[in-house]
Amino acid sequence: MKEDGVGSRLPATIRNAGTWLRRFAATTPGAIGVVLVVTTVACLVAGSTAGQQLDAKIARTEQVLDRTEPLAFAAQSLYVSLSAADAGAATAFLSGGIESPQVRDTYEQALAEAAAALAEATAGATDAQTRAIVARIAADLPTYTGLVETARANNRQGFPVGSAYLRQASDLMQTSLLPNAEQLSKARFAAVREDQQRIGALPGTSIVLMLLVLLACLVGSIVLLRRTNRLVNTGMALAVLATLVALLWTVGATVTAAQLLETGSSGAGARVENLAGARILAQQARTDETLALITRGDITTTEKAFQTHSGDLRGRLVAAGGGDSDAERALTNWNAGHNAQRTAYEKADYPGAVTQAIGTGPDSSATSFARLDRELREDLTQARDDLRDGVAAAGTSLTLSPFGALFLLLAAAGAVISGLWPRLKEFL
Repeated sequence: MKEDGVGSRLPATIRNAGTWLRRFAATTPGAIGVVLVVTTVACLVAGSTAGQQLDAKIARTEQVLDRTEPLAFAAQSLYVSLSAADAGAATAFLSGGIESPQVRDTYEQALAEAAAALAEATAGATDAQTRAIVARIAADLPTYTGLVETARANNRQGFPVGSAYLRQASDLMQTSLLPNAEQLSKARFAAVREDQQRIGALPGTSIVLMLLVLLACLVGSIVLLRRTNRLVNTGMALAVLATLVALLWTVGATVTAAQLLETGSSGAGARVENLAGARILAQQARTDETLALITRGDITTTEKAFQTHSGDLRGRLVAAGGGDSDAERALTNWNAGHNAQRTAYEKADYPGAVTQAIGTGPDSSATSFARLDRELREDLTQARDDLRDGVAAAGTSLTLSPFGALFLLLAAAGAVISGLWPRLKEFL
């Protein structure tokens, strides 16, 4: 029976408490108390949120430097190395008989670089899509190398079937290995762009909460003016000042970080992507160039592919700001060498076309391509350094902002308490 009595009285107790709170809030000390509690809580929530959001930006800069960007570089290195291995295998085949040690070393080095890049990409694979891509590449690569070795063995003995094995190997490279590597490269560079955008994006939640703090201070000041006839409350004024400084610091640090990241079309990130794409296109064009001689038939398809890749390559160089650069001049020389190779082939001078394609002369296609690849590699290294320096600088510009925003908003909360508590005590 007692329990029933307590239960029956509980709703009435709650209703009485609610009524008392409404009546108390309507009084001057109640209004001041409400302002104190609401504004203080708003300061604490805004400070905590700002600290967390800004700290997350710093963590993301570290993620770019330690994982995202290295994985993107490894992905493009994987593509370039695989394509270079394919071009190297074709060059070795065109050499006839036993290829030179230099040609063999070039092929083996490309395979070693591809294996290293694949290992790095595998180690950093955390999502299912990336793991599936690297698994397919890892499964196909031994098959490719086996076909190349079979073609090499038959070529040494002068068996025509060697070219069939090489075409099969190249087909595996073009239809599986390279498309998977390209997909991986695009996904990794997209991750770099996403991280950069998130670092440079304004922390909207924090900004809104700080604006709400300022609104709470404004409303609180109006309430104090009407209730106490005091024009300015020092604590509220200091809270407004601290919140404004925190807001400006948060926005300023984020804007500075965004500028240091250079996320525009001419920024370091765009240059890295364009130059990485240029290296990939150059390798594709080189493969087109050598496969045309291996097939020893109609070169219309391979020639069209070469011109397409070469044109796209020049577009990438222009987009990367490489107009009239050493890389673009090397591309012009390579195109001239390729035209000489095509002319010799169309005149039925097959030995002359092969010499032009893989020879060591200063105007050969092989020499011009090597010069172009070297220039692209150097430009990519510089652009990558600029990208990483920008990300590191962005992280530095944000270093003190989480602590600063939190400290200022805690100070704002303290100022509100110190400014309103004496007024509240006057009525207690």
